[in-house]
Amino acid sequence: MKTLMIALAALSLGAGAVALADKVHDWRDLDKVHNHIVESIHEMERARAANHYDMAGHGAKAEELLHQAEHELHEAVEAAKAAH
Repeated sequence: MKTLMIALAALSLGAGAVALADKVHDWRDLDKVHNHIVESIHEMERARAANHYDMAGHGAKAEELLHQAEHELHEAVEAAKAAH
């Protein structure tokens, strides 16, 4: 459970940093955020495994939402690339 809390705290801090970051200048900025989300997915997978996946469904839901965010950021990067 401690590992999960650390992972979720890191995700919260990362999300806050993204929200306060400079304006997006091109698709490379979005791609950096996308990479952070992919890293977060891997951290979440490790945290869930370390906790034997038993987190009353919250770990699975968090991982599902990270996958949704990853998909949307991928689409945003592709759209930004097409716009340039």
